[in-house]
Amino acid sequence: MRNTGESTAMEKIIANVLETRFEDIDKDVLQNAKERIIDTVGCLIGGAGDPSNPELVKLMMDYGGKKESTIFMYGGKVPAAHAAMVNSILCRSFDYEPVSPIVENKMAPGHVTGTTVMTAISLGEAVGVGGRELITAMLLGDDLAARLANTSSHCLTLGWDGNGTFNAFGATAIAGKLLKLNENQLRNAFGLVLNQLSGSAQNIWEGNTAFKLPIGLAARNGIFSAQLALAGWTAPRDALLSNFGFYRLFTDGIKDSEMLTKDLGKKFWGERTFKPYPSCRATHGLIDCALEIVQKNNIESENIREAVAYMPALSVHNFCGQPWEIGEFPHGNAIFSYRFTIATALLKKSVRPRHFTTEAIHNPETNDFINRIKLSEGEGVSLKVIMNDGTEYMAESRIAKGEIPGNPMSKDELSAKFWDNVEFANRHTRDNVEKLLSLLENIEDLYDINKLVRLLVP
Repeated sequence: MRNTGESTAMEKIIANVLETRFEDIDKDVLQNAKERIIDTVGCLIGGAGDPSNPELVKLMMDYGGKKESTIFMYGGKVPAAHAAMVNSILCRSFDYEPVSPIVENKMAPGHVTGTTVMTAISLGEAVGVGGRELITAMLLGDDLAARLANTSSHCLTLGWDGNGTFNAFGATAIAGKLLKLNENQLRNAFGLVLNQLSGSAQNIWEGNTAFKLPIGLAARNGIFSAQLALAGWTAPRDALLSNFGFYRLFTDGIKDSEMLTKDLGKKFWGERTFKPYPSCRATHGLIDCALEIVQKNNIESENIREAVAYMPALSVHNFCGQPWEIGEFPHGNAIFSYRFTIATALLKKSVRPRHFTTEAIHNPETNDFINRIKLSEGEGVSLKVIMNDGTEYMAESRIAKGEIPGNPMSKDELSAKFWDNVEFANRHTRDNVEKLLSLLENIEDLYDINKLVRLLVP
């Protein structure tokens, strides 16, 4: 970050987007970025066929428009903003992509990477960039979204889904960088996206199809805002801290103004948590416990009398703790349910995408078993399994699998997750996927990302 004197936070953020170069990125940040891109692409491959996605793709293709960017896994080109929206939604579908944007030692809930990766690739295809430009833009989007998430009150308490608010600013930063906006244009782009922030937490409470929408709208709105600004539109000068800016309208106010701009251009913050299971992150500690119990003790589910999940009161009474009920979108009900995910872990001894198909969710054995699972308030996160003969097994989760630092997934585990998504989708040849992986692992050396894009369509 260059010296900006007494510049405002908005001015510092704009300057950082405009001035940051690939050479400013250190090796650890670059490696994490590549790992997140690979993980997100795997989630896109696995999630593409989720119910409601084919209908969304058809709708966008029917809209037509300028053929700029590819809809991955389906083929066909649409305007870049539409492609970025659809591609983000495809990778969000199993709630499996990287999570929890972190700044220094603070972590906030969120799914930033699903928006930033797909915004960068989709718009990057349209404007014709190489891997270094793509990664630089993506990391700027990650960083801004992470800073907003960690300097705000938890937006879910106000009813906002941060995937449609924080992410939209991140997507705008990416689009501004790739479209080479100047200072005034980028300022206007941020002001324009302020008018499009959206996403209701009610989607998650109901487990409806719309839970996938905010992460995609953020991608679309970020690109659209940058394009509007390039066309000459004006907007609020300070989208973040003005009287009716982001913090005033969508949060309880900024809680750490220093964090918003500290070490801009020197530290690139984003997500570090990779998800081992295709369900809400809140369910993962209990899944860890269930798998530990059944795998260590060779337990058969027919011998289980009941299971009791213990967690803090706020967790018991959040959306994942609601009574089990299959609604109009079964997949959404399942991924946001402690009971369904615990039952799956105890019955199947793994929790994988194949366990969240409509057929698997309606499985009578699983639904009968769910009645044996109870939720109770307690200290920390733990699970007790009581057998028919009275034997009890207990497991505790201090740090859920996938957390960095503390309990990261290994390289082998991340690779297995990627290939499991590929196998679940059953649409790519292994040879093409290996070529795709090779490009992703060395994406900074890719001169033209269109070579990568072609392999994202089976």
